[in-house]
Parts: sequence; C-alpha cells; structure tokens
Amino acid sequence: MPHESRIPLTRLDPNAPLVLDTRALGRQPGSSREEHLSVPAPEDFGVEMVGVPEGAAIELDLRLEAVLEGVLVTGTATVPLEGECARCLDPIASTFEAEFQELFVYPDTRSGGNAEDDELYLEDDLIDLEPLLRDAVVLALPLSPLCRDDCPGLCAECGVRLADAGPDHRHDVADPRWAALRDVAAGMAADTPERGSGSPGARGSSDRREGKQEG
Repeated sequence: MPHESRIPLTRLDPNAPLVLDTRALGRQPGSSREEHLSVPAPEDFGVEMVGVPEGAAIELDLRLEAVLEGVLVTGTATVPLEGECARCLDPIASTFEAEFQELFVYPDTRSGGNAEDDELYLEDDLIDLEPLLRDAVVLALPLSPLCRDDCPGLCAECGVRLADAGPDHRHDVADPRWAALRDVAAGMAADTPERGSGSPGARGSSDRREGKQEG
C-alpha cells in the first residue's frame, strides 16, 4: 500500500508575516543565513489569563541552516505579554523570551516521506513559523500568572486587594464551633412563653381553685 502523504494540501502564502522563503540556501548543506524580523502576533496567541495581544510586535532573531534532510531553524522570540494576576486580578504587562530549534524536512526526501505526524515540512521551499512559535511561546506561558511572586491576593470576606489593605486587615468572624449552640439557644428562647402569659383556660382554672379556698 503506498505511503499516504501527511503534507497539507493547502499552499502557504509567501507574503504571510510568519512564512519564510529558504530558496536562497539552495538546498546546499552547510549554507546558512541569519535574519532579524519584527512580525505581528497572530490571534489567540496565549492562554486564558495571559498572552500576546493580537498584532503586537514579535521580535525574531533567526538562523536558517540547510542540512541533508531539510532546513534547521534556530532562534529567539521576544514577545510582549498582557494579562491579569491569578490572585489579585490586577493587570499584568511584561516581556517574555523563548528559544527554539526545529528541523523543517523536505517532503521529497526519505525522511520527509516517512516523517512523524508532529514533524514540520517545507512547502515549495517555504517555512511556516507559526506552529513553531506557538509551541515555543504559548506552551511555556504560566497558566496562573502572578503580578509578583508574593502576591497576597484578595480578601476572601470582602474582596479587597490585600496588598493595599495592609497586614492589619481582618474580619471578626465567630468561631463556627459555637454556631450549633447558638441555634439551640435561639430555638429554646422562641419556644419559652413570656412571663405572665398563658392560655385563657389555664387562668380560669386557677381562678376557680382560688375561689374554693376562699369559700
């Protein structure tokens, strides 16, 4: 049974910001070139609480080197991050740097024809850097980012930011172990009749007894 190609059927856009043309390397092992690029970040470039704003500048320092099976890409990506602190929900703005290295294989080589599903390909000597950058940057972002390592978060009672409230901030909360006794006491107070009160029948019976004693 012939081998089924895993190469995407769609063709890359050579004008896309994250698509590189490697024809200048001439498929000559050992040839290389270096590039510095500033490209806009694609959409959804981040995790739930922190990420790179869409369209923000991603600074790339790249080295492309031709090898027997393809083109080895080595580089560093510097990206701006925006998000919110997982503890106090304050805005976060910082810069993140990620290093990466990946081999893009030629689809017509022996390696390309038997490559694993997670290997990346050249297509018409073009390289799409977006999957590589997503692995290098997005997968390295913290799922619970902090504005600072010792962020105290928010007060569980009133929601105030504890870093602003200060160390003396607290709420007087009764010991929950006494809650059951308070409920019992409240129930007993509700069931006890007020002094001097009683049913009419009880008062009438008392009056009759007093009358007999007087007679």
